[in-house]
Amino acid sequence: MTSGLNEPNLPDGRSGAQTLPDEPGPDVEAPETPERADSGEDKAHSLAGDALRDLLRSPVFLISAVIISVLIVMAVFPSLFTNKDPHFCDLQFSRQGPSGSAWFGYDLQGCDVYARTIYGARASILVGVCTTIFITIVGSLIGMIAGYHGGWIDSLLSRFTDIFFGIPLLLGGIIVLATFPSDVGTPAWQTIGKVVLALGVLGWTSVCRIMRSTVIQVKHADYVQAAKALGGGTRRILLRHVLPNAMAPAIVYATIILGVFIGVEATLSFLGIGLQEPVISWGIAISDAQTYIRQSPHMLLFPGAFLSVTVLAFIMLGDAVRDAFDPKLR
Repeated sequence: MTSGLNEPNLPDGRSGAQTLPDEPGPDVEAPETPERADSGEDKAHSLAGDALRDLLRSPVFLISAVIISVLIVMAVFPSLFTNKDPHFCDLQFSRQGPSGSAWFGYDLQGCDVYARTIYGARASILVGVCTTIFITIVGSLIGMIAGYHGGWIDSLLSRFTDIFFGIPLLLGGIIVLATFPSDVGTPAWQTIGKVVLALGVLGWTSVCRIMRSTVIQVKHADYVQAAKALGGGTRRILLRHVLPNAMAPAIVYATIILGVFIGVEATLSFLGIGLQEPVISWGIAISDAQTYIRQSPHMLLFPGAFLSVTVLAFIMLGDAVRDAFDPKLR
């Protein structure tokens, strides 16, 4: 049985009735499906991979990395660079200049300056590294909590941070170490730990501010909102999604500030309130040489040169890492 309505024919003989194809043809695009948002870990891995490739092509990074690697080996295995005892002194060689038997000469007590400069890298770098780890952990934790939760928690932690931020690092370190001095002969680990604690308690505020501002931006990202919608807990979201994507600026700052901490430790030791004997550091060597800088400049020249190169290397490394992790510079 056919319908009483005739379908109009087109000039080429085709029927005017239009039918919808069951499947899209080769020229018909299939309806788009929403793509899955990249997770925070994927973005973090991508950023780290791009940054690593940029770093390996940066001459500044390569030069600073080589210098720092040599200094770290020097600090861990000083016997590879000298076989002399840095604590052995002979007053008959007091303030003698460089020679074949002593490449950097002797200090006031007749100790080999080269041996003490090599062994001095250990305490100076150890203070810088330990202090940097301390401020990165404390500052990142407080900043992440403040930025993620917001509200009264953010206000309370921000005001607490402002209190410590208003204390200058060097001045605060002088006050703390002068109030709780270390006597000559105190075990090395106690002296180093006291300096690390004094600098760490006063130096975490900048990391906290950087982490807070970054977390405030990251917590509104799609992958964080998706994790919340799927019922992810606060700890899981912070550790799996927020932290990997907010940590890069804090790492860059920590790399730069590490060299600053080494310089601050040398300054405190130069003033006589930082590291104390029997610890060997570049700051102590510079302090001992200040009175005889005109008569025996070698006592100041070599420890000061090693200190300057170390601080410069870490600052150069931090600048290279910053350029690699900053998407605006790509």
